[in-house]
Amino acid sequence: MDQREEFLSIFSQHVTRPGADKLLAWLDTTDFFRAPASTRFHGACAGGLLMHSLNVYHCLREHYFEPGDSEESFALCALLHDVCKANFYKPGTRNVKNEATGQWEKVPTFTIEDAFPYGHGEKSVFLIERFVRLKPAEAVAIRWHMGGFDDAARGGCFAISQAYDQYPLAVKLHLADLEATYLKEKGTSAVRR
Repeated sequence: MDQREEFLSIFSQHVTRPGADKLLAWLDTTDFFRAPASTRFHGACAGGLLMHSLNVYHCLREHYFEPGDSEESFALCALLHDVCKANFYKPGTRNVKNEATGQWEKVPTFTIEDAFPYGHGEKSVFLIERFVRLKPAEAVAIRWHMGGFDDAARGGCFAISQAYDQYPLAVKLHLADLEATYLKEKGTSAVRR
């Protein structure tokens, strides 16, 4: 099964609330399944966003699922936490000097072209909720999945502490995102190895 089929299988099996079919149809109108996960770090390659979404799901499900947790919440949060990156990156090239030959070579790269600058986690929440109503714990988890890397947290906002204290799903999603990014996806950048 390829990654797209795996994503669709997990989503279809677990996400059953109203609007789920419309959300999937909208994803098909974007580059979500082909987009990179970043410009130069983890998953800076075609399909990196899909790879990252699946890795986060597997980390979240395998390490943090407990009795009473919702399969639907885990699937929604993990698979779509970075939906804000759909139609966000523009592929291109840049020149890099090949140290072995001394010649300049074109290498693939991605730049950010944000047509809707609304923030990171909050943009994902907004995009999902155009189709599917999120539960408060899901919205908070997606909003704060970046942890200390979030601009608001770096700026001194204390809401993240309250979010993590009140919603265990937010902590779990953040930890799964860290594991996927820094452990599972090390070396997955086509721009930087």
